[in-house]
Amino acid sequence: MLPAESMNLASVSTGPAPGGAVGSAVGSADVRDWVAIYRGSGGVCRDYGLVLEALVLPYAIVEHPAGGCELRTPASQASRVEEELRRYAAERLARRAAASGDAPQGGAGAGAIGYGLVLLGVAYCAGIRLFGIDWLAAGAVDAGAGARDEWWRAVTALTLHLDPAHLFGNLLFGTVAGVLCSRRFGAGVAWLSILAMGALGNILEMLVAPVAYRAVGASTAIFAALGLLSGVAWRQRMSVRERWLDRTAPLFAGVSLLALLGAGNAHVDVLGHVLGFSCGLCLGWIYARSGMPRICGTRLQIAAGSLAMMLIAAAWTFAVRSAGA
Repeated sequence: MLPAESMNLASVSTGPAPGGAVGSAVGSADVRDWVAIYRGSGGVCRDYGLVLEALVLPYAIVEHPAGGCELRTPASQASRVEEELRRYAAERLARRAAASGDAPQGGAGAGAIGYGLVLLGVAYCAGIRLFGIDWLAAGAVDAGAGARDEWWRAVTALTLHLDPAHLFGNLLFGTVAGVLCSRRFGAGVAWLSILAMGALGNILEMLVAPVAYRAVGASTAIFAALGLLSGVAWRQRMSVRERWLDRTAPLFAGVSLLALLGAGNAHVDVLGHVLGFSCGLCLGWIYARSGMPRICGTRLQIAAGSLAMMLIAAAWTFAVRSAGA
């Protein structure tokens, strides 16, 4: 008999009978005479039953007096049924190990420090109006006709905040999200991806938002990070033989966090949060599909992290020159 496992959803059903008949063709007396292959939860019995049904092998799921269910099959088919189910169980365990086998990558702390220094540095410059310009006006997401052509706003807006509470809230949540992404992809690739998807979300926002729309804050990038994690987990779970609800659980978890944290009062940039999350979700799916967590070496991490910092510096250079002109 196969070892018991733990799953939910008890059920009682009958599968293909000998000769190709299904269900009602198998009498209750015949079922009692069959050999018990597995005894445990109804959920596992049903999963095993689906496997046997796909192979057109006879089986029956019956309630056991002591609780749970039994999966039964004719004695003449017992050896083959048991072998097929062992193969199925081994394949499922192998796929789960492959989905969760990526070792955490280093550099998460350095990436979080860099993120904090960027936000605090920009906040200081904006507070003292460095170079005599209004940094909020120069770097905010602006859906006005003229500002839509100023690409750098998509990046600079991610580093600006309205007040200390806004700043420190994004510092806290952004650090947590960034560390989780860094452990998955490495710090350089993670922060470049977060920045790129946050900026893409801002670009889309400037294209679709009303003309008078203005927004600032790192939260669009934070939700892009959440989307990255959700996309990776979702894609990896799709290769595991489980119920569709279990496979899509990472997506539902990400959307739930988006709804919980990304929507609030009238001053919350809900559109930016949704767009950032969506962009990150798509990229996370692509990364998981291509096996990105396993191919990023140290040189690539350094190059990606440096590119992220240069992109921020270049965007603010354009913003300051444009505001000064």
